[in-house]
Amino acid sequence: MDERIKNLDEKMKKAYDFLISDLSTIRAGRANPHVLDKVKVDYYGTPTPLQQVGNITVPEPRMLQIAPWEKNLIKEIEKAIMASDVGITPSNDGNIIRLVFPELTEERRKELVKDVKKKGEEGKVAIRNIRRDGNDAFKKLAKTEISEDEIKSLEDELQKLTDRYIKDIDKTVEEKSQEILKV
Repeated sequence: MDERIKNLDEKMKKAYDFLISDLSTIRAGRANPHVLDKVKVDYYGTPTPLQQVGNITVPEPRMLQIAPWEKNLIKEIEKAIMASDVGITPSNDGNIIRLVFPELTEERRKELVKDVKKKGEEGKVAIRNIRRDGNDAFKKLAKTEISEDEIKSLEDELQKLTDRYIKDIDKTVEEKSQEILKV
């Protein structure tokens, strides 16, 4: 594989991986520890990811349990969860924090599916932008370094790469949508 195509492939992979991690934070009726990935706790003045200040477990399908490594962090963790967009009020018993996820309504599921599809479209736009930048770079090379045939070959290879990532995004979005709609 050409070095230029390899670089563009890496950029597209990063865009795709970002979409995957973004979709993993959307809950699908089950308690998923990834919904807390973006929550930062004030740990002695430093915003720290929640996973680094406590243990997160899933004792029941619709409950997350957070056991902080230091008891004095319970209030800070609750404050961070309340300030985040998780949308669930934490409860604690002095030792652990529990997050109980309510059953998703049909309306809320449809909203989440719309959100998933929107994120999928944003991912496709990112992939297409990388393709456009790559094609522009190839056209600049045509003026000096390589022949028209080589340019055409590079563009074809880049298009195949783009098509593969777009197909992967469609598949991922469809799977996530089905997961959300499944009651």
